[in-house]
Amino acid sequence: MAYPKRLLSEDEHVVREFRPHWRLLVIPAAWTLLFTAVIVATWLFPPDDQSWAPIFDWAVTALAGAALIRLGLYPFIQWWFTWYVLTDERLITRRGVLARQGLEIPLENINDIRFSQTILERVLHSGDLLIESAGEQGQSRFHDIPEPEEFQSLLYRVREDRAIALQAHPGAMAPTEAAAPDSMSRLERLAKLFQDGMLTAEEYETKKRALLDEM
Repeated sequence: MAYPKRLLSEDEHVVREFRPHWRLLVIPAAWTLLFTAVIVATWLFPPDDQSWAPIFDWAVTALAGAALIRLGLYPFIQWWFTWYVLTDERLITRRGVLARQGLEIPLENINDIRFSQTILERVLHSGDLLIESAGEQGQSRFHDIPEPEEFQSLLYRVREDRAIALQAHPGAMAPTEAAAPDSMSRLERLAKLFQDGMLTAEEYETKKRALLDEM
């Protein structure tokens, strides 16, 4: 299920889209297997007293079925309807089935991107991403995303491309947005990204040349 193209602005393109990490489904899957086994065992091995066996069977089935829906099926539905979408203009989150929630952060508003991983998360290639942005959003935490370090690097590169594009075409910015920083500030940020290993030497030279051409 891809992000609907009708929700994108003109000339906006999806760079990457994904759901939360699959490890969130491990415990719900275990509950599903457990309660399914309870229901099957209840009907295969009824109690010796046949007078109340049907009541017992249906009572256990109802309780196990309710627990299976709440602990097994519902978390899977939540996972399925949670999306993270990175475009060349913004970072989008969508979650919820009937009642939907969403968050959109323009790339030019992002000030800092940090990721964190426990030892287990490093083994499973998952983790959290903390994004600090200007405006009303402030800090936004994205939990249990796959390959957080790789996504951090990708987000840095796309954000820098967006900043260069806005500087080359200032009219593309919304009237309420602040003006893009001057070229020297862009060069300093670009150099820092290169020093931090977020950009390759080739990417750094290409972006630096584009900035210098605009000065």
